[in-house]
Amino acid sequence: MGLFDNAVPGGNITKPLMIALGALLVGKMLSGRSAEQTDEPAAQPQTPAPTGTTASGDGGLLGGLGGLLDKLKDAGHGNVADSWVGTGQNQPINANDLGKAIGPQVIREIAQRTGLDEQELLKQLSTALPGIVDKLTPNGQVPQQHQVASAFNS
Repeated sequence: MGLFDNAVPGGNITKPLMIALGALLVGKMLSGRSAEQTDEPAAQPQTPAPTGTTASGDGGLLGGLGGLLDKLKDAGHGNVADSWVGTGQNQPINANDLGKAIGPQVIREIAQRTGLDEQELLKQLSTALPGIVDKLTPNGQVPQQHQVASAFNS
């Protein structure tokens, strides 16, 4: 996986977690080839996003990495988000705080797409996001959306 090696404790990013990260950061759902996922259509539905989410084809469910960071700042976790982008030590975020910042509708949607329980999803995201955002912002700058997307294509 290259860029994401050692980005999370233990260095292991599961496929459901990659789907969740892709959904949040680039609006991309990694299509699975397993039999369990064949009952769900691989294409995104063309219906408008439910109120409260800002799903877009190239901006993630929250408007990509920048949108996620804005949500965290709006929820009072700006110091934490800034620590992930900056070059210093990454501050942790509590799973419940992350869930409140992202919003229940987005968490529900990602949980459905990944097959993870909402609490397990939040636990994994709260563990992974500090390292992932840190890797995506090596110079303390939020990259352009296409640069974030290219990290998920490798």
